Amino acid sequence: MRYKKEKKTFKIFTLGCKVNQWESAYIASSLEDMGWKPTSLDAPCTLAIVNTCIVTQKAAHQSRQAIRKMIRENPNAMVVVTGCYAQVYPQELRDIPGVGGVVGNTWKHLIPSLIREGRFTEKSVCLVSPFDKRGALEPLLVRRFMGRTRAYLKIQDGCEAFCSYCIVPKGRGPYRSLEPAHVISMLEALAAEGFREVVLTGIHLGKYGVDLQAPISLVGLLHRIGERRFPLRIRLSSVEPGEVTEELIDLVGSESWLCRHFHIPLQSGDRGILEKMNRNYTPQDYEALIRMIRTRIPLAAIGADVMIGFPGETDMAFRHTYDFVSNIPISYLHVFPFSPRQGTPAAFFPGQVPPHVAKQRGSALRRLGQKKREDFMKSCLGKEFEILVEGWSSRNAGLMQGLTDNYLRVQFSATHCQEGDLITLTLAQHHLVSPVAISDQDTSTKAEMSL
Repeated sequence: MRYKKEKKTFKIFTLGCKVNQWESAYIASSLEDMGWKPTSLDAPCTLAIVNTCIVTQKAAHQSRQAIRKMIRENPNAMVVVTGCYAQVYPQELRDIPGVGGVVGNTWKHLIPSLIREGRFTEKSVCLVSPFDKRGALEPLLVRRFMGRTRAYLKIQDGCEAFCSYCIVPKGRGPYRSLEPAHVISMLEALAAEGFREVVLTGIHLGKYGVDLQAPISLVGLLHRIGERRFPLRIRLSSVEPGEVTEELIDLVGSESWLCRHFHIPLQSGDRGILEKMNRNYTPQDYEALIRMIRTRIPLAAIGADVMIGFPGETDMAFRHTYDFVSNIPISYLHVFPFSPRQGTPAAFFPGQVPPHVAKQRGSALRRLGQKKREDFMKSCLGKEFEILVEGWSSRNAGLMQGLTDNYLRVQFSATHCQEGDLITLTLAQHHLVSPVAISDQDTSTKAEMSL
C-alpha cells in the first residue's frame, strides 16, 4: 500500500457541480471519521482524490491538469480519480502515469470503505460499472462541509433528458431519488450540526421522486419538509423550465423558510436552436414562466444558463438570444460556450461556430448579465432581507459578509452577530458587494458551484 498507516493525510480536489461537491464532502467526512486528517491543497499528503467533470472540453482538460498536479506535488501519495470523467472515459485516466485508482460514479460512494479495505495498492485499480436503473439513491450523511456555513444535500441523481450537446446522462445514469424519510432525517442531522441553510441539489432536481416506488414530486417533498419546521432555510439548486410549476412558485412565495431564488436554465433564446438542442420548451414558454415568477415574487432572484456557439447559431440566432435575455426580468446569467463532447449528437452537427466568434458573443452576453445583476441589486435597496452570516469581509474594518435569501452577497457591521447567525437587514447601497467583473473564460465548470 502506497500510503502509510501512521501518516493518514488526505486532500480532495473537486471540479464541476454541487453534486460533485456534496459527494466530495461525504468522502472527506467519512475519511475523517476513519482517522484520516485533511490537509490543504498546497500541503503534501498520503492520499489525494480528484473528483472530475467532463461537461465541457475545458472541464475535462482541467480535470487532467488537476490529476497531474496532484501526482507531481504528492509523489508519495496514492492518487485516486473519480467523477464523471472516470465513469465515461476511465481508460484515458488510467493511462496517466501515477494514477493509482480510477473509480466511476457507480462506485464513488464506496471510496471510504475501499480505502479502509486497502483496495488501492501499487497496481492501478479501475472500478467502473454500468448504472442499475432499479437502484435507489444511497442515504449518505454528510455532517461537515469544510469552510462553509451552508450545507448541500443531494436528493436526486441521474438524467434522462438527453439534450443533444450533453454527456451528463452517460456520466450520471438514470433517475434516482432519495426516499423522503431519508431526506427528513438528513435535514434533522444537518440542523443538529448547526447549519442554518441547506441547498437541495441533484443532477435533474425537478425529476425528484419520479423513480420511487411511491412517487412524490419535488413540491410534495417540500411540503413534508415544511411540516417539520426545521431551524434552517432551504434553497433549491437548478430546476428545468418545464418543472417550475405554479405550485412550486406559490410555495416559494408563501413560505419564509424557502429561499426566494430560482436558477432556471435557458440555453438559447432562439426557437430553432432550442429544438436542435432537444430542449422541450420555446422562448415564449420560458418568458411566460419568468414573468409569472417576477409578478408573484417580485424580489426573487432568477438566474439562467445560456450557451453560446451551438452548431448552427447564426448571427441572427445569437441576436434572438441577446434580445430575448435583454427583455426578460432575470437577475443574473451564467454564460458558457458550446463544447463538442464525444458521444453526443451535437458533436457532429453542421454549422460549427468558430471559437473567436463564440468568444465575442460570450463577452457581449456577460456584459449584459453584469448589467442585469446590478439592476437587480438596485431594485432590492430599501427592502428588508434575512441574511445568513458567513464570516468576515474585513476584520480590520469590523465588517462581516453574508447571503440574502434571494442570493445577494452583502456586508455589514459585525456588531451583535457571528458566523452562522440569521439576521434581518434593510439593504442600503453600502451593504451591497459589487459583482466581480466576469471574464471571457469558460465558466461552465463553475456555474453550479456558485450556488
